[in-house]
Amino acid sequence: MDIMADRPTAPPYREAVVERVFEHRRVWRLTQDAFVSAAELIAGQEPAPEVVVGIARGGVPLARLLAAHYSVPTVELTARHNRSDDLYLPATGQVELPNEPDRALAAHRGARVLLVDDICGTGSTYRAAVPWLATQLAPAAVRTAALCRSKAAAFTPDTWVWDVLDWVVFPWNEPAQTSKDLIVPAGPRVRPAPGPASALYLDDSLGAQR
Repeated sequence: MDIMADRPTAPPYREAVVERVFEHRRVWRLTQDAFVSAAELIAGQEPAPEVVVGIARGGVPLARLLAAHYSVPTVELTARHNRSDDLYLPATGQVELPNEPDRALAAHRGARVLLVDDICGTGSTYRAAVPWLATQLAPAAVRTAALCRSKAAAFTPDTWVWDVLDWVVFPWNEPAQTSKDLIVPAGPRVRPAPGPASALYLDDSLGAQR
């Protein structure tokens, strides 16, 4: 069911199309066990938020695990970019977001937000969603995390686990032929802080990515 078909959407966020870059050497598989371990790495790195926002669909499983770890609510944000899970689907540079937050998300105005997705491919979804949250929720802080980040992405989350340059099949994707499993590293990757490591300011979350 298309859950956005019945909801008004804001004018699509558009930017110059950032091409997804692939080596075409393998198709990665993320196992359920590796996913859980990766979520633990992120939870151990990220300061506790007041709400975890999962970018639907792929960010929702990660959001739920992190929210359970922090004992905070989780909310879904539908940001449509890729319209299917087809392998090597090209990026469009267009991200559709709701006109306004739904009741569940609006309840967290002014909160410290952790925004998560399964993969930061081009960075377009994060680059659209972070300022949208800033406008709609006036949050105290927005931090970002992902399981995987493409080495060619135009956005760097605050925390992520794997750098990739090929397609990744996640546990919630349709089954597909894969060639290699992602191995959980000793620790997550982190974006160098623009200020003191203990500071969690919205301006830091936005300014370093413009």
